[in-house]
Formats: sequence, C-alpha cells, structure tokens
Amino acid sequence: MPFEPINPPQFPAPIAPYSAAARAGDTIYVSGMLALGEGGVVLYPGDAAAQTRHILAMIAITLQAAGATLADVVMNHIFLKNMADYAAFNAVYAEHFPGAKPARYCIRADLVLPDCLVEIASVAHRGGAVVL
Repeated sequence: MPFEPINPPQFPAPIAPYSAAARAGDTIYVSGMLALGEGGVVLYPGDAAAQTRHILAMIAITLQAAGATLADVVMNHIFLKNMADYAAFNAVYAEHFPGAKPARYCIRADLVLPDCLVEIASVAHRGGAVVL
C-alpha cells in the first residue's frame, strides 16, 4: 500500500531525512518528535515537562494535517533521557490524553541531542473500524 508523507509547513526543517508523519490508509505513523526549533535548536533545555508539552503540541499539529487528532492516537512510543523525569512527563501526558488512554511504552534512552530529554513517536487510526 502506498503511503502519503505528512510535513506540516509550520515545522522547522527536519534534522535528518524523514517525514513528520506518514499516512497509510486510515493509519498515521508520527515520527519521533523532539522539542526542536529552527536549525535544530533544542527548546526548553533542562525542562522535561515543557519539552513534553511542546512535543505533544507538535504531534497534534501533525495529526491535524493528516485529518486526525490526539483522540485518534492508539499507541505512543516514549523515550526519556532520565527516568527521574518520569513523573513530570506523566503529569503533562495525562493532560493531553484525558479520555481513553493509548497503549504505550516508556524507556530510558540516549537521545540524539544532549539537551533533548523526551522523544515521542505516535500511531493514530482515524475513521473505519479497527480490526483486531
């Protein structure tokens, strides 16, 4: 099945060769998002909650460009540089997923840039029935 790349025009240029998301049928795969500004500058260094808030806003914009919302997210892949930030991350995350909670995992990982504390990749499904 062919896929459609999704690249919201208001996003800074990617720091590597990838699309912000790809839609295949009713499924949207959102690339791992970091709290980055223009030129790959890390936003909110040292503040995992602010980075999480920024990343989730970027995911929401990406999903909107694909015709979906955060309510359509079925899976999140979460990477934290430091598990000491887990509570701060969860507090912000819970604000963005107040209803049904997507499946997820969260692991500690060395992220691509030293000041990046959080990375989130998402999978969303819009329209149609999910076949299990």
